[in-house]
Amino acid sequence: MPELVHQRCYRHRQREAAARCLGCERFFCRECVTEHRGRVLCSDCLTKEPDASPGADSKSVLVLRILQFAGGSLLIWFVFYLLGYLLLSIPSAFHDGTIWQQPLRPG
Repeated sequence: MPELVHQRCYRHRQREAAARCLGCERFFCRECVTEHRGRVLCSDCLTKEPDASPGADSKSVLVLRILQFAGGSLLIWFVFYLLGYLLLSIPSAFHDGTIWQQPLRPG
């Protein structure tokens, strides 16, 4: 088996190879390979992958994105609601500065 150190890119002969495609087992530079589902593949082998085409699960991805957006929006609303509730629970004397002038009440 040839070592990666001595190999050149299949498409760019002037560049050193950075990885070996697991589909066709040719050597490629960094620009010619990509990682897909934990495997390093060249563009030719990537197009041959059964689920590599864009839009394979576009409907389920769209539904997931909508649910993520709705959940995130609900979370942000809840945080700001709690912040507003906390600010409203502060007595108005605190905002006027008169709370610091009142004598301490023995408990």
